[in-house]
Amino acid sequence: MDPAPREFSELPRDPELGVPVPFAAGTDVGYGDRPAGTPVSARSLDKRRVTQCALSRVCGICGAGLGRPLAFVGTRTEVGRNAFHLPPAHVACADALLAAYRGVAEPVLGLDAAPAEWVLSTTASFEFVRPGRDDLDKRPTFQPSAVLTEVR
Repeated sequence: MDPAPREFSELPRDPELGVPVPFAAGTDVGYGDRPAGTPVSARSLDKRRVTQCALSRVCGICGAGLGRPLAFVGTRTEVGRNAFHLPPAHVACADALLAAYRGVAEPVLGLDAAPAEWVLSTTASFEFVRPGRDDLDKRPTFQPSAVLTEVR
């Protein structure tokens, strides 16, 4: 199965939650954190895929190259900290992901808790920040470097 890019409608689905699994979650076996024989999951993000999205400037949802504006999907806490865990995405991909995940009341996409509210914000650029040795949270973050415009 070719991992990317994929149309949103072609993304694999999490068999437990029934939602599409984005590229950054590691949708193929043999690359990243998902061992052979395990189903795709929307619960966590694949560290290698997240890094690939940052360094290659590809959408964290469909895996295709990014232009501008960049969309970030996250929680109010992530917006407040200006640090998102899900890689940037195309606005259309982010809209589709939000629509699919709105009813999910469990931690997904690498979050520690189920989001009370999803937020979609757009910007033109970002910094990819890898955690330091002494950081408690070992997940990398995407920190928008331009003013964010909250869409939803």
